Amino acid sequence: MATLSLGVTGAFLRYALAHRLMEIPNARSSHSIPTPRSGGVGIVLTFLIALPLAGMLGAIGPNLVWSLSGAGAGIALLGFIDDHRPIAARWRLLGHFAGSLWALFWLGGLPALEVFGMTLELGWIGHALAVVYLVWMLNLYNFMDGIDGIASVEAVTSCLSICLIYWLSGYDDLIWPPLLLATSTLGFLYWNFPPAKIFMGDIGSGFLGIVLGILSLQAAWRNADFLWVWCILLGVFIVDATFTLIRRFLRGERIYEAHRSHGYQFASRQLGSHFPVTLGVALINLLWLLPIGLFVAMQKLDGGLGVIVAYVPLLILAVKYRAGESERRAE
Repeated sequence: MATLSLGVTGAFLRYALAHRLMEIPNARSSHSIPTPRSGGVGIVLTFLIALPLAGMLGAIGPNLVWSLSGAGAGIALLGFIDDHRPIAARWRLLGHFAGSLWALFWLGGLPALEVFGMTLELGWIGHALAVVYLVWMLNLYNFMDGIDGIASVEAVTSCLSICLIYWLSGYDDLIWPPLLLATSTLGFLYWNFPPAKIFMGDIGSGFLGIVLGILSLQAAWRNADFLWVWCILLGVFIVDATFTLIRRFLRGERIYEAHRSHGYQFASRQLGSHFPVTLGVALINLLWLLPIGLFVAMQKLDGGLGVIVAYVPLLILAVKYRAGESERRAE
C-alpha cells in the first residue's frame, strides 16, 4: 500500500505541476514558496482501493467498509472541490454532517461509554454527540495540516501505535483498518516530509480526520476503553486545535477564517523550521502518548484519568507556544 501511495502521489505531483495546481503563499500561510496541493489523493485512492479488498478477504467487516468508504469518499470529494474552487463554509459544514451521519448509520451510532468506572448509555443524545465528534475530528485535522509533514506523521504514528496496542491487548482483528491507513499515508509522507514537495490539501486532511474518527468509534463498540485510547493517541491535534479554537472564540474572532495562531505554527516560526516541530509531534506520540494509551488498554489506568494525564503536558505546551494567541499581539 505504501508503494502504491508513493506512486500515485508522485504521478499527481507531475500532474499538478503541469496544470499549475499550486498553493500560493499568503499572509496566513506557513510556507514561503508555491507548492502543489491536493496530494492527499494518493492517500485516498490507495486506502479506498485496499478497503473493499480487505473486506472481501474477511479482514474488515462489511459495515465498517461501507462506513469508511462512503463517508471517506464523500468528504474527500468535497475537499478536492474546495481545494480548487472554494466552497462556502455553510455548505462544507453541511457536507461534513452528511458524511458523519452516513458513517454513524453503518456503525450503529455511539456505543456505551465508560467514564471513571461508570457505564453511560446516552441513546439519541449520544448519537448526536457522536456526529459532532466526527465533524470536529474532520475539521481539527484540517486546521492542524499547516506545516510540512505534521498531518501525515500524526496519522502514521497514531495508527501504528493503535495497531501495537490492539495486538498487545488481544484484539488482533482490529489491526487491519489503521494499518491500511498508516501504509497509505506513509507513501504520501515521502513527498510531504519537510521540506514538502506537495501538500495533502483538504482532500487529504478531511479524509484522514473522518477516517480516524470513525475508527475510534468502531473500536469503542468492541471495548469502550479504546475510544479513550484513540483520544489519547490523537492528543497533540485535539489539544492544540481545541485550545486554539476556544481562545479565538472568546476573543470574538471568526473561527472559520484561516489563521496562523495554532501552537504548532507559532513553534515552527519560533524555531525557524517545520522539521523540529513535526519530529517533536512524532516523539510525543511514540514516547508519551503511546505508553499511556497502552496502560489504559491493559486496564492499568482509567480511560478518563489517562486522558487527563496525557493532556496536561500538551496543554502546557499549548500555552508555552501561545496557541490561539492573537497574531498581532505575538508580533
